[in-house]
Amino acid sequence: DDVNRKVHAAFAHGLVPILCVGETLAEREAGQTDSVVRRQVLAGVEGIAADEAPTTVIAYEPVWAIGTGLPCDPDEAARVSASIRGWLAEALGTDAAQSIRVLYGGSVKPDNLASYMAADDIDGALVGGASLKAESFATLVEIAAHAP
Repeated sequence: DDVNRKVHAAFAHGLVPILCVGETLAEREAGQTDSVVRRQVLAGVEGIAADEAPTTVIAYEPVWAIGTGLPCDPDEAARVSASIRGWLAEALGTDAAQSIRVLYGGSVKPDNLASYMAADDIDGALVGGASLKAESFATLVEIAAHAP
């Protein structure tokens, strides 16, 4: 509920909301990734108007991968991102779901960015520590610029 209110507050003030969703390691190990992320996505986008969808960003950012140096397997990140797109279609309709950008975040680095960018349902990356060094950031931008 708090996150949903923040999403709507962002829209009300002309900001682009970035809704971060993801499971903890315990939830992943218990096989709860889909149920946890689905609940987060649907609660976060509740009440979004059709004209707000294209300016909405959702980042699948597994909590266990943030700052750990242990990124999610690219195939698994692609699977979850495709599921996110499907849940968005259920909640908001296919057109709205296709207009929302879905990013992957969680230990993204120059050596793994291309594998995430190659996935159909991953539209970009939410990068943390790897963007703090100019050379690394420049490499990330270069990889993203040439992504399919």
